[in-house]
Amino acid sequence: MNSLLSIAPEVSAALAAGRPVVALESTIISHGMPYPQNLEMAQRVEGIIREEGAVPATIAVADGRIHVGLDEALLHRLATAKGVAKLSRRDLAGILASGGLGATTVAATMIAAHLAGIRVFATGGIGGVHRGAETSFDVSADLDELARTPVAVVCAGAKSILDLPKTLEYLETRGVPVIGYGTGTLPAFFSRSSGLALALRRDTPEEVAALLDAQAALGFPAGAVIANPIPEAHALPEAEIDAAITSALADAGREGVGGKDVTPYLLARIVALTGGRSLTANIALVEHNARLGARIAKALAARA
Repeated sequence: MNSLLSIAPEVSAALAAGRPVVALESTIISHGMPYPQNLEMAQRVEGIIREEGAVPATIAVADGRIHVGLDEALLHRLATAKGVAKLSRRDLAGILASGGLGATTVAATMIAAHLAGIRVFATGGIGGVHRGAETSFDVSADLDELARTPVAVVCAGAKSILDLPKTLEYLETRGVPVIGYGTGTLPAFFSRSSGLALALRRDTPEEVAALLDAQAALGFPAGAVIANPIPEAHALPEAEIDAAITSALADAGREGVGGKDVTPYLLARIVALTGGRSLTANIALVEHNARLGARIAKALAARA
């Protein structure tokens, strides 16, 4: 076991017994939603995973350790503290060495989950190729992490503020399977479909688990994207969300927002521009993905 890991007793016991465990990121708590919705969402998502018969393992960095499974005090700290570091692969060593507080992105959560032996991770949406990347070269580290870390990521596709065609093309080039769950097209986060066709579709957790086991048996280092559309009742009209994204991108450009600050800024602006409806949608899709993640983890455990 890696000496930098601090695994909660409930998570450790589940892993030792071969019971299903689902990893959860913490950036969505510290940077993705306002308080108190962020804390309520984190608690509800963990509860959903337990309802489905799996164990939640929210991941964050604090006091020189990677915590896999958080107690209520650390959850509350992440939800309310100012200046929480946003951690991708490049940031992990620095924050561990300094003993600071950091929230894990998709990439960092995948790394920690793999170190702990967790195969399934549920989140909102992955990062991807940013709009204008042909000049800015702004591509999320999530994509390369998916190509080299064997963790399945259940999400509502890539965040719709991104360049979705380029993101899908990049994943294909890097050999990452993108599996549409009950769909033949890539979900667009707030909307159920981007219209981009996917090569793989699976309709049950058992079918997804079989594919993941086949990939593992081949010895491939890559993870996988399980693209799970937002529930119909919470999806936002494509025209409305596109208009909000266009306006938010223009605001970010005027204010000179860049780097890792872009995504939190855009999501916050979209919440304002949609009168809070995008926040409701975001919470709904995270809960939906957590439920599916737990079912896939159970199906994998049953095959072991």
